[in-house]
Amino acid sequence: MLSLKIETRDKKANLSVLRKKGFIPAVFYGKKEESTAVSVNFVDFTKVWKKAGESSVVVLKQDSGEELEALIHYVDLNPVTDAPRHADFYVFEKGHKIEVDVPLEFIGIAPAVKDLGGILVKVLRELKIEAVPKDLPYEITVDVSSLSTFDSQILAKDIVLPAGVSLVEAPEEVVVLV
Repeated sequence: MLSLKIETRDKKANLSVLRKKGFIPAVFYGKKEESTAVSVNFVDFTKVWKKAGESSVVVLKQDSGEELEALIHYVDLNPVTDAPRHADFYVFEKGHKIEVDVPLEFIGIAPAVKDLGGILVKVLRELKIEAVPKDLPYEITVDVSSLSTFDSQILAKDIVLPAGVSLVEAPEEVVVLV
């Protein structure tokens, strides 16, 4: 499991000084967790964020020794460099299901595109699901090789979900079509 070392920070501290030291400001919060301002090492956060995305559990290790399981809820990016400049962590209640948007990975070649010259239209890029945090997938794979005519489409209910994961998205929502 991925983990990050976090340090409690003063809310009034100068954030540009913090960033120059190689840290980014962050905050963690949850239903039963008070909002707490923290800082995290920039390099460590970037590595974990690339692996975890926003749908994998990350263990936050506090300087007090306490560990919290959380999801990376939001990352604010610098508009010029695209580097993270602030992060929000959502600490969830253990044993409870949570709703997240998981990215879709499209695989295969649609015969209607290859043979008939159609255009593949990806209507959804993420799928809203519900699961216990340990069962959350990093991404969901959608095979488009069943799209053989211009009338073919894949609906949200047609996607095979991993064990322990249930669909929250509207079942009749179109995911991809030609």
